Amino acid sequence: MAALYHYSSEAEIIRIGEGFFDRALPKAEWTHGAHWAAAFWLICKRPDIVPERDMPHLIRRYNVAVGGENTDTAGYHETITQASLIVARGFLAAQTDEPPLHALCNRLFASPFGRSDWLFDYWTKETLFSVKARKEWVPPDIKPLVL
Repeated sequence: MAALYHYSSEAEIIRIGEGFFDRALPKAEWTHGAHWAAAFWLICKRPDIVPERDMPHLIRRYNVAVGGENTDTAGYHETITQASLIVARGFLAAQTDEPPLHALCNRLFASPFGRSDWLFDYWTKETLFSVKARKEWVPPDIKPLVL
């Protein structure tokens, strides 16, 4: 599978991570790839942050800063966020070497999780797009989320 996203330097990942954290990353750059880059940056470079605990607040404040909203139908989504962090941590733990962050992102992009629709391997659209799943963790209803 050809990767849709590709990063060529550690500096790109740092810029995305810091830009997200500082709410300075342009909204147009908050892509599927940037979500993964920010997650890896937070997990690997910010030991003062617990992504599973802190990401909801960070995403909500970023959304507002770039003109978005956090409602029952838009903005922050708890199930997607927590699922992505489960995958990110599992993916990082499975690595047998310690490549730079951009190489880790590119590896993930080449995997099934690099597809923007990867969640539908685990959740039905009805479940994933429910208000409940947006507001709280809802377990997969197709198959378990295991790496």
